[in-house]
Amino acid sequence: MAKYLKIHSQDTVAVALEPLSAGTAIEALGIVLLDDVPQGHKFAVTEHRPGDRVVKYGSVIGIARDDIPAGRHVHTHNLKTALGGVQDYSYAGPVPAAAVPARPEVPTIEAYVRANGEIGVRNDLWIIPLVGCVNGLAKNAARRFEKSGLLPDGARVMVLEHPYGCSQLGDDLDNTRNILRDLAVHPNAGGVLVMGLGCENNTRELFRKGFEHPDPRRLRYLTTQEVEDEMEAALAELTALAEVMRGDRRQPVGADRLRIGLKCGGSDGFSGITANPLLGAFSDWLCGIGGATVLTEVPEMFGAEHLLMARAESREVFDSVVTLINDFKQYFLDHDQPVYENPSPGNKAGGISTLEEKSLGCTQKAGLSPVRDVIRYAERIRKPGLTLLEAPGNDGVAVTALAAAGCHIVLFTTGRGTPLGGVVPTMKIATNSDLARRKRHWIDFDAGPIAAAAETVDSLLPSFVDAVLAVAGGQQARNEENDVHDVVIFKSGVTL
Repeated sequence: MAKYLKIHSQDTVAVALEPLSAGTAIEALGIVLLDDVPQGHKFAVTEHRPGDRVVKYGSVIGIARDDIPAGRHVHTHNLKTALGGVQDYSYAGPVPAAAVPARPEVPTIEAYVRANGEIGVRNDLWIIPLVGCVNGLAKNAARRFEKSGLLPDGARVMVLEHPYGCSQLGDDLDNTRNILRDLAVHPNAGGVLVMGLGCENNTRELFRKGFEHPDPRRLRYLTTQEVEDEMEAALAELTALAEVMRGDRRQPVGADRLRIGLKCGGSDGFSGITANPLLGAFSDWLCGIGGATVLTEVPEMFGAEHLLMARAESREVFDSVVTLINDFKQYFLDHDQPVYENPSPGNKAGGISTLEEKSLGCTQKAGLSPVRDVIRYAERIRKPGLTLLEAPGNDGVAVTALAAAGCHIVLFTTGRGTPLGGVVPTMKIATNSDLARRKRHWIDFDAGPIAAAAETVDSLLPSFVDAVLAVAGGQQARNEENDVHDVVIFKSGVTL
């Protein structure tokens, strides 16, 4: 394994691929390390004066705070962000037309075809509480029904529990209702029981207003204050839904009908070298065969947004990307918070120093495909190709937003590990092989061999595609094996 990696020819720093000690000679660069450099961290390959730009991935990741001689460890102690607030951006024109390669062969997967033509990669029975007050009842009903023997083979009962639906106003109440509506029509659910209490803000009547399910047989409602025995009533509704699901069977469909979410969390210095570029290659492959991928975590686009804007398919899409970025920056400013309050302590421990550095690594998950659409929080996917989705970087909120947008699976890269999972299969891709070995019960795929030069992104891509398609075809992701399916809804307003 090489000791270090200089990612781009213009970079002024390199990344330690293993822990390096002070005094180590980096002969190819003609320098000697002046400090110990932890794995995944950076060291200077050229001299920097205070105010000089520090470059990684071929882009600026911050400004030198102090004199940084070649060989010095570069991190938060001597590097600061160059980011500010809301910016003006200039449209450079549409993405240049490229030679269209021969369309790759579209693999076949086995999936459930729904009444509206969408496909589901699972056929589970979901209980969606309208309000957190009924979470306990919903979980008890789910446990009892799972023991009844009435579930179709391979189906699970999942409670999409959350703490909201009451004491909410304005945008917060809208966010709760709209996310729950999106989940109620998700094609991975073969049946949905919407369960309310009866006195909450998010009433059954408000939820149903202007809302239709594409297959009404698969959606039922229960308001628990209106029945004498709520458990008996819940089990009766679940029984009716399970009967509808009993005839569902997987059938061959093209993988071009897949919609895949792209996410990272617990990132480290390897994220932008291994797992995120691998997701980018996968995104380009899926978009290339006619599928859809979705990138979110808007605050983790700050500092790299220009790369996404340059790939906007049209002026309309460019303007939407600008609005997406600046509106989210304004959200920070409206709450008197710095735009650049990122990365997290775990990111820093893993070698990421500034938000620009994190963003430049994060956005690699989107590959090189044109940006075809921008959708707001709680909106659903409208087009094939690459879409940007409005949501924060918080893992639970972002994964929930991707599922609500209609993603069948979320691909989640991580350098430090996390057990989190969404209501859809949430595959964890390790950025380093040490994590993959230590946390086999969390990790679905190891991208670490890329850092060790045992594989390249291109050579590892076919096996990664196979792994994703296997999960689409029914193989459980680790979060499913561990029964982790969190729902986290974006909240910023008043609680009554």
